[in-house]
Amino acid sequence: MVFSSLEFIIGFMPLFFLIYYLIPDKWEHSVNARNLLLFIGSLLFYAYGEPRYVFLMLASIVINYLLTVQIADERNLSLAGKRRRKRYFATALFFNVGMLFFFKYYFFVAHNINRLLYWLSMSADVTLPYLPEVQLSNPIGISFYTFQIMSYVIDVYYRRYAPERNLLTLGTYISMFPQLIAGPIVTFPEVERRLHRRRISAKSFDLGWKTFILGLAAKVLIANRIGILWTDIERIGYESISTPLAWMGAFAYSFQIYFDFYGYSLMAIGLGRMLGFSLPENFKDPYLARSATDFWRRWHITLGRWFRTYLYIPLGGSRKGTLCTFRNIFVVWLFTGMWHGADWNFILWGMIFFVLLMLERAFLGKVLEKVPLLSVPYMLLVIPVSWVIFAITDLPRLGVYFSRLFPFVPMQYASNVNTEDFLRYGQVYIFSFVTAILFCIPWLKKKVQGMLCKTTGTIFCTALFLLSIYFLAQGLDNPFLYYRF
Repeated sequence: MVFSSLEFIIGFMPLFFLIYYLIPDKWEHSVNARNLLLFIGSLLFYAYGEPRYVFLMLASIVINYLLTVQIADERNLSLAGKRRRKRYFATALFFNVGMLFFFKYYFFVAHNINRLLYWLSMSADVTLPYLPEVQLSNPIGISFYTFQIMSYVIDVYYRRYAPERNLLTLGTYISMFPQLIAGPIVTFPEVERRLHRRRISAKSFDLGWKTFILGLAAKVLIANRIGILWTDIERIGYESISTPLAWMGAFAYSFQIYFDFYGYSLMAIGLGRMLGFSLPENFKDPYLARSATDFWRRWHITLGRWFRTYLYIPLGGSRKGTLCTFRNIFVVWLFTGMWHGADWNFILWGMIFFVLLMLERAFLGKVLEKVPLLSVPYMLLVIPVSWVIFAITDLPRLGVYFSRLFPFVPMQYASNVNTEDFLRYGQVYIFSFVTAILFCIPWLKKKVQGMLCKTTGTIFCTALFLLSIYFLAQGLDNPFLYYRF
C-alpha cells in the first residue's frame, strides 16, 4: 500500500485514525493501546503489498530485541563477559547485514562472480539452484528499516541509551507505517519519549493533515505529471531523441525524483504529527545547493546522518590524516551507492559523487566559494547528469543516453540535434516545469507552510486534496521511486 493511493486515503487512513482517536487520552493504558493499534496497523499496511515478508520483519524485531537485551544485561567486566557481549553484538550485525545482503545483493554478487569465472574460462555457478531469482524479490523498504534497526543495536552496544524492554514498544518503533517504506530513517531517541507518553490534539491533527496534503500534492500533481516525460522518452528510445530533449528529460527526472521523495517525506511527517510523533526533516532545498558537498547536506538528510554517525566517524572520519579521510569517504560513497540498489550504475553514481566531493575538498570548493556564480552552471550540470546515471540501470543504454547529452563526444550512435521533439514536448510540459521550479524556491514553500494554520491555508489544502484525488481517480499515479531501495 502506498500513501498516494485511494486504498490508503479513502480506506486505510480514515478507518485507522478513527479507531486511534477513539482511545481516550485519560485512560491509564492509552499509550500501550495506541502502540498496539499502530503496530498491528503497520503490519497490515505492509502486508497489503508484501504479505510474505511481514514474518521477516517480525523475526527481525524479535531477534534484535533479544540480542540487545543480552548486550545490555552483560555487565560482567571480565574478559569472558566482554567477549560474550561482543558475540551478541556481532550476531546482531551479522543477522541484519546478512539479511540485507541475502535479499538485496545476493543475485547481483553471484551473477558477477559467474561472469568473472566465465571470462577466466572457468566453468562454475555460484547461484543456489533452490533460490530462483523470481521467487526472491527484494522486500519493500528493507534498506530503510534495517538501517533503523542497526542504529538501535549499535547505540545500545556503545551504551548511548538503555535498550527498550517492552517488545511491543520496540516493534512499534521499527514498524511504524509513516516511515516504514521509504523513511525518513528515525533513530530511537527521536521517538522514544512519545512511544511511552503522548497526547493527541486537534491542532496537531490539523497541522499533520495539511502537511500530508502538501506532500500528496507534491507527489501527485508535480512528480507524477512531470515524470510522464521521462516515461515517454524511455518509450521512444534513447537512440531516437535529440540532445535538447535528452537534457529536458534529465531535468524532468531530477524534478520527479525530488518531488516524489520530498512528497513522501512530507506525508510521513504529516502522518507522524497526526499520530503524536515528530519525525525528522529529510530535505532542505537541495536544488539550491552551491556544491555537491552542500547538496548532500540537504538531500536525504537522515541517510547522510546515518552514514556519518555509524560508518564515517567509526572509521576515523577526518581525524587520521588525508589518506585515511580519502579512504573513509570512498567507503561511505561506495556503500551509499550500493545502498540505493544492486546494480553497477548505482556504484558508478556513488563513485562520481566521491570524486566530486574529493575535488571540492582539494580545490574546487574554494573556487566555488570565491566565485559563487560558477556554482550555478556547475550544479546545473551535476544534478541532472548524476540523476541520469541513477535512473538508467543498463550501462550500454546509459552510454546511449550520454551520447545524446553530449553529442560532441564520439560515440557509437550518431548525434541528433534536431529540436522538433524538444519543442513538441516542451509545449506539453512547460506548466509542469514552471510549477516544479516555483516550488523549489524556499520563499514560496515557507509562504505556503506559514498559512497552514489560517483559513486561506485550509481552503488551499482542500483544493489541493480534491485535485490530487481527481488525478488519482483518473489512474495518473506512479509508485514511489525509493520503494525499490
